[in-house]
Amino acid sequence: MSSTATIVALASGRPPAAIAVIRVSGPLAWSAGGALIGGNLPEPRRLSLRRLTDPADGSMLDMAMVAVFPGPATATGEDLAELHLHGGAAVIDGVLAALLAMPGVRLAEPGEFTRRGFHNNRLDLTQVEGVADLIAAETTAQRTQALALTGGALSRAADAWRSRCIDVLADAEAALDFAEEEADVAERLQIVAQARLRDMVDEISVLVADASRAARVRDGLTIAVTGPPNVGKSSIVNALAMREAAIVSHLAGTTRDPIEVPLDLGGVAATLIDTAGLRETDDFVEAEGIRRARARAIAADLVLHISDGTCTLESSSGLQVVNKADLGTVGLPGALLVSAARGDGIADLRSHLVDWAQSAVRPGEPALLSHARHREAFAAAGLALAEAAEADDPVLRAEGLRHAAVAFGSVAGRIGVDDILDRIFSRFCIGK
Repeated sequence: MSSTATIVALASGRPPAAIAVIRVSGPLAWSAGGALIGGNLPEPRRLSLRRLTDPADGSMLDMAMVAVFPGPATATGEDLAELHLHGGAAVIDGVLAALLAMPGVRLAEPGEFTRRGFHNNRLDLTQVEGVADLIAAETTAQRTQALALTGGALSRAADAWRSRCIDVLADAEAALDFAEEEADVAERLQIVAQARLRDMVDEISVLVADASRAARVRDGLTIAVTGPPNVGKSSIVNALAMREAAIVSHLAGTTRDPIEVPLDLGGVAATLIDTAGLRETDDFVEAEGIRRARARAIAADLVLHISDGTCTLESSSGLQVVNKADLGTVGLPGALLVSAARGDGIADLRSHLVDWAQSAVRPGEPALLSHARHREAFAAAGLALAEAAEADDPVLRAEGLRHAAVAFGSVAGRIGVDDILDRIFSRFCIGK
């Protein structure tokens, strides 16, 4: 992707819509906007109503609100123009066609606006990832976590850790200078450095251990719904989802492949997994569904074991739910009694799941290592610090500290991240 080209894209959602926003960024952004409005550009950073016409034939395209923004204080770090149009497909197509007909203007690649902001130091890499997470956020907890990333919380934490490494590294290198002439000074510096390093190792171990909670916020919790055939597993899934997500039938073995249903549990994302009924069977396809059901239950964050009071539950772990209260089913000790058909107990079941989700992810507490890349970098830094703390040789200690500093620097994109840029920006849509 050439950074000298001027790029254009629809930045708002798919038409038709009330308003559509087209973004233009690059050295020709203002002149391209000026060509559509006859050269009378509005005052920078102020929306103004303008008539848009096609420079090729003078035909009217739309009456639009136009704003221009001078670089480098823009999202991309370049001159930027925005056209706020009526959101019809014909209007959008006409304006885009007129812009793309201009020499030096082309359609943006996915994520190219944000990528230019990264290369022009308007965003660091964790902020870029935060933007992608914010676009994908579906719950309050995901939005809060993404906003923290976008606001630079993880970048500041990684930079602070890197600074601490460099401070201890300075002491380690000082110990090398004193090693031959003043051995007692060198020994005292080494003792202090090792103590500081052990404290750092303990702190970072806590951060890495808590990383799974951040991943659960970002990716969502998983809840497997298991039990024998015909106990109402699919009916309970539908009742919790408040829609007909799974097929319900009186025939045993209706559900074979796991069915995933998204759920918002008090602002925490979760996925309900409706699984095949657990029983002995000679049907190869159903048996495979049962095998997958057991595998999903093992991997799930929580298992809802459903029964109807007439069968023995396969496991005592997880949450026990007895269905069909409307048919006179008697509850079991420690189990929730519900009726998916009539709605009895469903509110209590949902409330129980909300409480469980809140305790599992603790959304009010910061947890920033939400991406595998972040967790791997902090884990690598922690390992390097642990090796440095145990090293008796000052040279080896200094080398471990340098490795840790590089790992922390890679988090925000300060050091060696070219190999992961394409992977990160491929998640973005055109226009962002």
